[in-house]
Amino acid sequence: MRSERYLAGIGTRASIFPDHLVEGASILAIGGAEQSHVDLEHPERVFYAYLRRMANVLDLLAAPGEPLRVLHLGAGALTLARYLQATRPGSRQVAVELERELLDFVLEQLPLPPGTSLEARVGDARWELPELASSGPFDAIVLDIFSGPEAPAHIAHRDFYAEAAALLAPGGAMLVNIGDDPPLTLVRSQLAAMLTVFGEVAALSEPEMFEARHPGNIVAVGLTGGWNPAWAGALVAAGPHPTAVRRGVELDRLVR
Repeated sequence: MRSERYLAGIGTRASIFPDHLVEGASILAIGGAEQSHVDLEHPERVFYAYLRRMANVLDLLAAPGEPLRVLHLGAGALTLARYLQATRPGSRQVAVELERELLDFVLEQLPLPPGTSLEARVGDARWELPELASSGPFDAIVLDIFSGPEAPAHIAHRDFYAEAAALLAPGGAMLVNIGDDPPLTLVRSQLAAMLTVFGEVAALSEPEMFEARHPGNIVAVGLTGGWNPAWAGALVAAGPHPTAVRRGVELDRLVR
């Protein structure tokens, strides 16, 4: 059954409807564009490639099954929050969403798994950061609000990453989904900003995305600690296939 809700804040409709190709799964669309995919029966299955890559990074941050403290900036359908509850029960999570109607709609139509510890907050991701100091530190911060070449200037900024990094625990990671079109101007600017804040920065995507010939998504990862040499191979092997990892000199070339 298809459900709809008008989002007064952005003047468009959100829809949730079954994915007829994946039994038990649902799709969230905003303004007619598909935004999120949720498998309520198997939340450990993450369908969208960029979200799967983010989930793979989260898998590396602690021993299997160990709970994490995670801040989600941009809630969407809470796909990764559900994934963490399924794979790391007891994880403590906070989600910040700008649109109250969207958050209420998602939680009504796609309830979170039993036992999920998630604090839902309504507000702007940048301006909520100072209020979240008492909820941290976080093992990971997931930013998923960049949906195209245009991005909020107050968030697509070095100062924002510095403020977010201050909320991370030692060894914590910031994961940023960056949707962009050739010549990847937004991707390059955000990677450059992150390189001024984090000791280690890496990027994950399909190999052809790094050639800047096609629109798509690149996942940027900023670490407060060092890069584990085994991670690159683990992330490539985990997929989705093919996956490429760029860091160090290769990342510098992409930024330039």
